[in-house]
Amino acid sequence: MTSPLKEFVILQVQLFENAEFKNQTEITEFILLGFGDQQVLQIPLFLLFLLIYAVTMAGNILIILLVATDQYLHTPMYFFLGNLSCLETCCSSVILPRMISSFLTGRKTISVNSCFMQHFVFGSTGAVECYLLSVMSYDRYLAICKPLHYVTKMNGKLCLQLVAISWFSGLLTSSLGMISISMLEFCVRNEIDHYFCDTFPIIELSCTDTHIVKLFLYVLCSIATFPPFTLTLSSYIFIILAILKIPSMTGKQKAFSTCSSHLLVVTMFYGTLISIYVIPNTNRLNGLHKFFSVFYTILTPMLNPIIYSLRNKEVKDALRRLTLFLFVQMQKKMRSRNG
Repeated sequence: MTSPLKEFVILQVQLFENAEFKNQTEITEFILLGFGDQQVLQIPLFLLFLLIYAVTMAGNILIILLVATDQYLHTPMYFFLGNLSCLETCCSSVILPRMISSFLTGRKTISVNSCFMQHFVFGSTGAVECYLLSVMSYDRYLAICKPLHYVTKMNGKLCLQLVAISWFSGLLTSSLGMISISMLEFCVRNEIDHYFCDTFPIIELSCTDTHIVKLFLYVLCSIATFPPFTLTLSSYIFIILAILKIPSMTGKQKAFSTCSSHLLVVTMFYGTLISIYVIPNTNRLNGLHKFFSVFYTILTPMLNPIIYSLRNKEVKDALRRLTLFLFVQMQKKMRSRNG
């Protein structure tokens, strides 16, 4: 057999074997390895994350309820805060319930479609939060640096437009990322060394060339994070400069107290987010990635309503009014029953 003919036959055999291999090994589900298979930790982790989820949902739903029902919180700042609590509720609900059930049942598999849907919702909430935090920082900038024009500029129409743009931009960004990932083929490996369907752990399992997809996603992530981060950083630079110009210490403390809660939330959000993407994505550092991911995806949604409720007098007052209202309603019901 001549050399060209021999090479042609070998090539045809290889193509046939590869096609047959792909057809036989095309996967339909992933395995989320989570935090390992140590049975001793399953129940403690189940109880811990169940408690975290309960506190997260209770805190964020309470913030939404207060913002919706208390007329004193019908301001731009709390309107944005209510949207942030909606985001945190969605983010926690798409990750924690499935993870909690896996601790209890030991079932770690997730279908490809469910994994992609989890990735889409998580990516959407993350992107929307970037835009929403920048909107909230702009709101604080106007309130502190342009107080005389605040009411006229930050009106109801502008608030709705800013929130709509934030949600639309986040959903669009996540949709484009989801489309690019869904074009990849997954043939052999199906074990994701993570507790949820994060972007790059999924890509690493693909049996096709991922360089273009990775480049596209890096560009997409940069668009979703750097402009909002720059706007947030610029707003707080102007805010700090304005506070430093206030002559009295009491005035400085009062001005800083109006944005301290949001500044703390921004620091936590971007601090953990930057840590995740700065640390090299290697097997040796995968545990560190999981640690920062837990803080970013699980602890931050729990801490945000606590930060706003503990460091904000208006939220505390609204909570007292709601508690008093519920107490009065309970007293009325008890009297009507006894009467």
